[in-house]
Amino acid sequence: MTATQQDLVRLDDIRDAAARISGLVVRTPLLPCSWADELWLKPESLQPIGAFKLRGATNALHRLDLDHRRAGVVTHSSGNHGQALAYAGRALGIPVTVVMPDVSTPLKIEATRGYGAEVILVPQASRETVAKQFVTERGMSLIPPYDHPDIIAGQGTVGLEIFEDLSNVDVVVVPVGGGGLSSGVATAIKALAPHVAVIGVEPAVAADAAESLAAGVVRIWPEQRMLSTVADGLRTPLSELTLAHLSAHLDAIVTVAEDEILDAVKVLARRGRLIAEPSGAAATAAVLHHRDELPAGRTVAVVSGGNIDPRLAATLFTD
Repeated sequence: MTATQQDLVRLDDIRDAAARISGLVVRTPLLPCSWADELWLKPESLQPIGAFKLRGATNALHRLDLDHRRAGVVTHSSGNHGQALAYAGRALGIPVTVVMPDVSTPLKIEATRGYGAEVILVPQASRETVAKQFVTERGMSLIPPYDHPDIIAGQGTVGLEIFEDLSNVDVVVVPVGGGGLSSGVATAIKALAPHVAVIGVEPAVAADAAESLAAGVVRIWPEQRMLSTVADGLRTPLSELTLAHLSAHLDAIVTVAEDEILDAVKVLARRGRLIAEPSGAAATAAVLHHRDELPAGRTVAVVSGGNIDPRLAATLFTD
């Protein structure tokens, strides 16, 4: 079903979400970069579960009534949303089941289980189908990773905080996977300061969002093509809901190469003193390697997550 303007999250929804998650989610700082001109970082990698996903998950669970809380929730996730829902569910006493692709990094699988969730491993293409089976068979509520207004509103609190800390910002650069974070951030920023440019970033080898925005409809790329990016959090397609938000609010999308993403991971660690997973480093990669494609001025890059696979980290940080 095609999303309409009435389906879009508003600034008031994001402000309500900010009040709801206050005290349960870290209000991450805005860090100036001495090693890059007019660049600030929004390190969502500093959240307790290592990624921005905690914002949307906490907001969505808080919105459930008592009966739905008792029945529990289920989601499908490559890792960060699953961890976020497990963490928030543990805090609120809500049972959580996470259906994860069997190609997920062991670190994310173990962390999700560590927060108390039941983890079901399935092939990448089956995760949504299996999650929906739990809704039917167990009466659980489905909390998707991005295709939900409560999730988008929660992620939009990142945009609120950016503007509160740097009201004269000119450009906000944010990674695009399923589009929940970019939809929320773009909605908040454009409502507060329509002149600010909001630029999405995705891997060139998994640039389905750029194609979807150009076509005006969701484009689904083959699974093997999406799996070719090291940025595992950016392998999911847009939904009709996130496409509608991005079509309304996003100024452009920049694509980055795999070596540029990995270089940004190293730069963030060595110069920014931040551990970022490849998905989390994508926005910084655009600033470092495609600055000529971005508008000029004071720029914020969202570091969306820091749950890097230790095996990958070992290859990047030993040279």
